[in-house]
Amino acid sequence: MENQIHRIGVLTSGGDAPGMNAAVRAVVRSASDCGIGCVGIRRGWNGLITSDFVPLDASSVSHIIDKGGTMLYTARSEEFMTEEGRTKALATCKLLGLDGIVAIGGDGTFRGALALSRQAAAAGTALSVVGIPATIDNDIGCSHYTIGFDTACNTAVACIDKLRDTMQSHERCSVVEVMGRHAGHLALYVGLAVGATAVLIPEREVNFESDIVEKIRQARLAGTTHYMVVVAEGAGSAADIGRRIHEELGLDPRVTVLGHIQRGGSPSARDRETASRMGYEAVMALASQRGNRIIATQDGRIVDLDMEEALQMKKPFPMERYKILEALTLSGSRRS
Repeated sequence: MENQIHRIGVLTSGGDAPGMNAAVRAVVRSASDCGIGCVGIRRGWNGLITSDFVPLDASSVSHIIDKGGTMLYTARSEEFMTEEGRTKALATCKLLGLDGIVAIGGDGTFRGALALSRQAAAAGTALSVVGIPATIDNDIGCSHYTIGFDTACNTAVACIDKLRDTMQSHERCSVVEVMGRHAGHLALYVGLAVGATAVLIPEREVNFESDIVEKIRQARLAGTTHYMVVVAEGAGSAADIGRRIHEELGLDPRVTVLGHIQRGGSPSARDRETASRMGYEAVMALASQRGNRIIATQDGRIVDLDMEEALQMKKPFPMERYKILEALTLSGSRRS
C-alpha cells in the first residue's frame, strides 16, 4: 500500500530546550529513511503563517545532535492563536504539500497543533500532527520526562556547586533562583542533588518561618556555617527571600538568578538519546497514519498517546523527594 504521507514539516515552538536539535535530526533522518520528504518550519507556528521554511534532508541535519538551542529558531505567535492566523498557516501547508507536522515544544505547542488539525479537518483538509515534549520544566502531564530537563538540572547543579565553594569560604548564605514558574520539578531535583538547606516550590505553600528561618537556624546549631536555599521562580522572588533572611536572621545572603543559562548548553546523553527515540517514533506514527498524537515517556518506555486525551492528563508531583530532602539535611528538628 502506497504511503499516503509524502512530506512533513517539523518545527520547534515555545521556550527552547537542550535536545531540540537532536529531535529535529531524528525526525528528518527517520522521514528520509521512510521515503518521506521533510521541511523545517522556522520560528515556530509563526513560520507557517509567514511561509518561513527550509527544505531538510539527512545531510542538512549533520553535526547538530550536540548543539543546544534549536537550528529552526523558536518563537511564540499570538496570531496563530486566532482562526485567521491558522487559516494562513493551513494555506502554507497546502502550498508546501505538507501531509503532517511534528511540533516540538510544550503544552501550548501541542494545543496549537490540535487546533490547527481540527481547523484543517473542518475545512476538509487532511493534516496529521504529532507532538514531542521538550521543556526544561518537565511539566507535561502525559509524559514522565521531557527533553531538556536533565541538561538544565546538570547546568544548575554545576553553577550551584561553584557558588557553594565561595559561600563556604566566606561562611555565607546563598539564595539561588531556578526556572519553574508553574512547576517545581527542576528546583526540587536540583535542591536534592546539591544538598540544599531549603527548597521552595510552587506546589507547596511557603511558610517562611518553618521552611527557611528554622531550617537555617537548626543547620547553624548543627555546626553548619554556610547555607544554600534553592527557589523555583514560581515560589517567590529570590531577592525578596534574601532580604527577609537578612531581616530575620541577620545574615548577608548572596542572591543569584540563574535565568536563561539553564536553557543553553550541549544536551546531556539522556536528552540526546530521548530526543532521538521520540523523533523516530513521531515519524513512525505519521507513517502509520496515526495522527493527533503526543510522543511521551511512561515508565521508561516511549509511547504515543491520543493528543486530546494526553492534554487532559495530570502528572503527580514527586513530593516524596521533598521528604527525602528534609531527611537528608542538617536542619531537621531531630538533629537540633
